[in-house]
Amino acid sequence: MPDDPGDPDRPLLDDAVGRMVRPYTVSEGRTRPTCHFDLMTMVVATGATPRSNLGLDHTHVLELCRRPVTVAEIAGLTRMPATVIKVLLSDLVERGAVVTRPFDPANKGSSPAPDLDLLEALRDGLLKRL
Repeated sequence: MPDDPGDPDRPLLDDAVGRMVRPYTVSEGRTRPTCHFDLMTMVVATGATPRSNLGLDHTHVLELCRRPVTVAEIAGLTRMPATVIKVLLSDLVERGAVVTRPFDPANKGSSPAPDLDLLEALRDGLLKRL
């Protein structure tokens, strides 16, 4: 059964064109994160219940953080600009829902390595837009 277009929980997506909401609407127009992140910062969910309600995009990003993941991977998977992802992640850090750590390629035993194909595709896509 197709999704009900009147359903308020239905993401504003169109199969042909993708996201129909401008990315900076998701971050309420904010362009600067309150926490420092670079593209290779590792983020992981704490398992703690956030102290306030989350929007759909915050919830989606939090779901992606169930395992350690880089900011670049989240941006690629959500197809949103990294700056928007950094703002959403800042909100999640402030709510105690995620923690961050710098990417350490030598520490392969404790967390999976980022998906290099995804990172390369993200890099290529960003270079095309410049």
